Amino acid sequence: MTAMTAEQRGDLAEAMLPVAAHLAVLVHGDGGPEDVADVLAGLDNAQRDALVVVLAGLVDPEQPMGRALGWLDRNEHGALTVPNWGDTTPLRDLVPDEPVDDDYVDMVAVRLYLKGTKVTVTDAEFLVVLEHAAAQDVLLPELDRRQGMPVGENAKRVNRLRKAYQRSGRQMPAALVADGKQAEFTNAQVVEIRERYAAGGVTDLELSLMYGRSRKSISALLSGASYQNAGGPIRAPRAAKPKDASRTGFAGHTGPAPVLDVARAS
Repeated sequence: MTAMTAEQRGDLAEAMLPVAAHLAVLVHGDGGPEDVADVLAGLDNAQRDALVVVLAGLVDPEQPMGRALGWLDRNEHGALTVPNWGDTTPLRDLVPDEPVDDDYVDMVAVRLYLKGTKVTVTDAEFLVVLEHAAAQDVLLPELDRRQGMPVGENAKRVNRLRKAYQRSGRQMPAALVADGKQAEFTNAQVVEIRERYAAGGVTDLELSLMYGRSRKSISALLSGASYQNAGGPIRAPRAAKPKDASRTGFAGHTGPAPVLDVARAS
């Protein structure tokens, strides 16, 4: 199908819709394996590919497995061969996990996604999007709004990635912390962050991106407003704004501005 134009692929998919409906009827009780084999035998490779796409398009990946598969027969022992009607696990969770580590990250795509430009990002890029969003205090509903998505779409993707990490036993990235809550820093992490800042050459924003937290949380940590007893060098308070007298002296005046004697001037 790769040599076809988009219009040709669309026409072929539309032509396969009756075949997909026929297969659905056969599988749901009006036929058997031989009938399905007969239908498939009459298709070439391009038609088979299109049929697979149409059949997949007919299935809602968010519906529970019980609703999607609960109609299947029981085995010889009387047990359901698939999850029963009461199983609310979505079909999406049956999809094999794809690796999300060590993928190439296109920072242009990340920045465009954050700005709201319609662009597809990989899971690895999406994690970076979440890190930058956290650093800028941009919540998931705001990402939905910028992308013109229904509310909750980015949260769904976060949940899918979180489950993938949990199933594989990998350490959960800070960007996937549940419900937008920031995970607590350990004392060792607090000391590390404060020492990084004290060494110079790094900003609050850069630290927030390194650790997947908001810039506000990093600033509070550095100033000692949070984790007061964790250790590490506390950032000195910022210098106060110059007083009026200092501003006057800097401008070349040594005393208060002269008062104009209106009566004498006249």
